[in-house]
Amino acid sequence: MAQGLIEVERKFVPGPSTEERLQELGGTLEHRVTFRDSYYDTPELSLMRADYWLRQREGSGWELKCPGAAGVSGPHTEYTELTAEPSIVVQLLASFVTKRSAWKLVLSGADGEERLLRVDLDTADFGYAVGEVEALVHKEAEVPAALEKIHHLSSLLGVLEQGRAPAKLIVYLQRFRPQDYQRLLEVYGSKEKP
Repeated sequence: MAQGLIEVERKFVPGPSTEERLQELGGTLEHRVTFRDSYYDTPELSLMRADYWLRQREGSGWELKCPGAAGVSGPHTEYTELTAEPSIVVQLLASFVTKRSAWKLVLSGADGEERLLRVDLDTADFGYAVGEVEALVHKEAEVPAALEKIHHLSSLLGVLEQGRAPAKLIVYLQRFRPQDYQRLLEVYGSKEKP
């Protein structure tokens, strides 16, 4: 992702007909790809407990997701992504392979403005599937309009409004590293992070 852009996203659990529905709405499949994500942190989970998420994506390099703007509520997340080489010492926390189908769709709003939305449908090698509707904006002032388009497309895809689906890493920790998952729950409570 280009430096300076704000990623506004909403995760959801895709149904068996989500890809068909995307086609009906005019979406086009950009590509299908398989990649490995490896997540890192200190032994004390210092990064994740402070809402920082460091990963190395196969073929893309390092990425650090940092908290975005405060005050935006609802079943979505907003993060600034940094891709410079990290200068911290960390240990491997989780590593799994994801199969992704990436879609793009232009959606017109009530204001007539068109916004490009991306939909990723992921299946991890440990059996968890999650979808994500995403918009990229340049300024904080554009976040509410992006969220409106994300919510509109989510409803067209049949995504329920009750909360958001947990991220692959959270489900991985819950299944395979329950002690680390519990440590995160102590910090975030029931409010799960990416």
